[in-house]
Amino acid sequence: MLSAKSLFQEIVDNDESFRLFCSIAASGESQGGWENARIAALVPESERALAPKITRHGADEDKHGRIFHALLKKRGLEPVAVPPETDYTMLLERHGIGLAHEKLKADAPLTERDIITYLAHSRVTEQRAAEQMAMLLKYFADHADLGRAVRMISADEDNHLAYSHEELLRFAAAGHGRYIQRTLRECALAEIRVHRDVSLAVMDRMGRLLGWPRTRSAMLAAGIHAMYAYERLAGWRRMVTLRTPGRRDALGGPAAAAPEVA
Repeated sequence: MLSAKSLFQEIVDNDESFRLFCSIAASGESQGGWENARIAALVPESERALAPKITRHGADEDKHGRIFHALLKKRGLEPVAVPPETDYTMLLERHGIGLAHEKLKADAPLTERDIITYLAHSRVTEQRAAEQMAMLLKYFADHADLGRAVRMISADEDNHLAYSHEELLRFAAAGHGRYIQRTLRECALAEIRVHRDVSLAVMDRMGRLLGWPRTRSAMLAAGIHAMYAYERLAGWRRMVTLRTPGRRDALGGPAAAAPEVA
């Protein structure tokens, strides 16, 4: 029977598909680490108190990248080049979501609206990350190799989501509510398209590596399109609501060490 658990188990059990999965994940996390580090360095003077939290966010992302590389190393595998069509972070940037890399590579301070744009991007993408890690946690929390990594990354993603909620609510209270909601909506609608396209590309690659029959690949593609249809109709709204998080000041301390890469 085709299920999310059996699908991921098959990917994890095969060296080549696991190699691609970890390589894609590590690349995205490392890119996120670089982006957050640049944003922290360019925070405007009025928001300097936010810089340590942005730095912590970037440090967490870098840590996740190292964890995925360590998982590969533990199985004696080397990372592979990430196919462009599966590069989630770069495709979001090309769609104009978040802050352009040209801006981050410059030395000019960011504006207050730039910081709000960054936080809105984080709110949307961290929703996706938290949901995906919760799913992996459900299936692999007790896995000999993946368990500790999944638990740590899932906890971090929950913290990142809480942080983005809290900071956006602060800016909304300061009078930026309309801009925040407009930016969140634009980001969410673009993210669900990119997520669909990346999911299709990843499953196509996995299918070729694992020798899936055409009927199975077609079923998976149909499922991805159905999920996109739901998200385009109503599911995107979960990515734009703001609520006070249960955990306040979630990124108020240093990043936790990663025993997997110590």
